[in-house]
Amino acid sequence: MSDPVRSRGQIRRLGLRSGESVVARCRDFCRVALADWDWPGSEGSGLTAEEREFAIEDVLLVVSEAVTNACLHAGGPTELVIRLAPTGSPDPGTAGDLRIEVSDRSSRVPAFRPRGAPGQPGGNGLVVIDRLARAWGAVATESGKSVWMELAAPVPEARRTLAPEARHRFDGATGAIPGDSPGPGGGPPGP
Repeated sequence: MSDPVRSRGQIRRLGLRSGESVVARCRDFCRVALADWDWPGSEGSGLTAEEREFAIEDVLLVVSEAVTNACLHAGGPTELVIRLAPTGSPDPGTAGDLRIEVSDRSSRVPAFRPRGAPGQPGGNGLVVIDRLARAWGAVATESGKSVWMELAAPVPEARRTLAPEARHRFDGATGAIPGDSPGPGGGPPGP
């Protein structure tokens, strides 16, 4: 049997014009891509059905917030790109990380808004993205900007628990275990 599609990395693009249901179209587009790629992993990945569904819903929420922000603050999105990174893992059924990009024609960089009146909607899109994405930012393009978000593939609950002998070495402030090599970008070690 050949390698699963997700292990080779994939890219999907959706050209957009503003209009009704643009958020729903983007969510549907991403849901189909995730299903085609078997993201966040098959039953053999160690993730429960509930963990897999929560991971998918987190991705769809990030997409909804980014596209909504483009609609409200940037004249509407022009393109949605979703990228699946190769897994780099020998574990069968393991999913790669995702990168989502929402392009628009505005050069204005997204910024957190001051909190509004309690109970009033709005102003929380970037807060949601910041909490669910591993990293996010914006880059200028010829026609505006692209807001990108990176989401890590979920780690099964069973693998998130550190072994008892390693627990005392874990630095909760930095996420680092002393003596271990740093992960990509000099941060804490990867999973």
